[in-house]
Amino acid sequence: MPHHTHDGIDWSARLHAMRRYGSLQSEALSAVARRLVSLLPDSPVVMDVGCGAGSMSVPLVSALREHGGGVLVLVDATPELLDAACTAARAEADGAVSVKPVLADLASENPLSFAGPVELVWGSRVIHHLPDQLRGVKRLVEALAPGGWLALAEGGLETRFLPWDLGVGSPGLADRIAAARAEWFVSMRENMTGSVRLPVGWNVALADAGLGEISAFSFLVDHPAPAKHLVREWAVDRLTWLSEITSSRLHAADRDALRRLLNPSDSEYVGAREDVFLLETDTVHLGRRR
Repeated sequence: MPHHTHDGIDWSARLHAMRRYGSLQSEALSAVARRLVSLLPDSPVVMDVGCGAGSMSVPLVSALREHGGGVLVLVDATPELLDAACTAARAEADGAVSVKPVLADLASENPLSFAGPVELVWGSRVIHHLPDQLRGVKRLVEALAPGGWLALAEGGLETRFLPWDLGVGSPGLADRIAAARAEWFVSMRENMTGSVRLPVGWNVALADAGLGEISAFSFLVDHPAPAKHLVREWAVDRLTWLSEITSSRLHAADRDALRRLLNPSDSEYVGAREDVFLLETDTVHLGRRR
């Protein structure tokens, strides 16, 4: 049976798409991992919460190995994703880093009670999938050792991958899809059982959770056109998902355009276009436990 989390999404069905996406982010995430691990003492314990398919787990293992070793705790609520992340991380560990998988739901009671003091908690696009986001942040803070760091990758700029005029339907399809996705996100959060709004920016949320030394930095993922094959595969994944969640909010003409773009037999198939690309900017919010 599919495993659905609080957001109603079957994340296990997205495993292969997440792996492709992680491959395209790997260079940027490796730099982020090295930057974060450089803040830590020797032999640190690092936790990757909501590890997904392991897109950051592998860079964290590599950074820890370069740092002299340590422990990486992987946490996810979806068993298939946790297994995938653990397998990928252990293949990179080379004996210098201990990788420990934990199946846990951050919205449950005492989800991280297993953890001793952790020097770094990393969470990418996971908190906004919890019913009570501030409560989730506070639980991550509780897992930190004094002086430990919480790094949340949340927000940034809208991911871009399509030209403004595709020659299919009216120009500006990507913008209309982005607006429909924002509407879907609001609905997704409102439909969560026990959903609580977080009406502040992430820096304020980290401060409200008791952290100090709060800062932020952004990183760029840039794969310009003409696109390599992996980018085109990712574009098909991305557009398929966007079509699934936004089609009911789009005009019929835009739905027709999406069908053409996702039809491998069509001359405008997005997986065969040379003008697709990947450009995104993600922001990492940092805070330190006093």
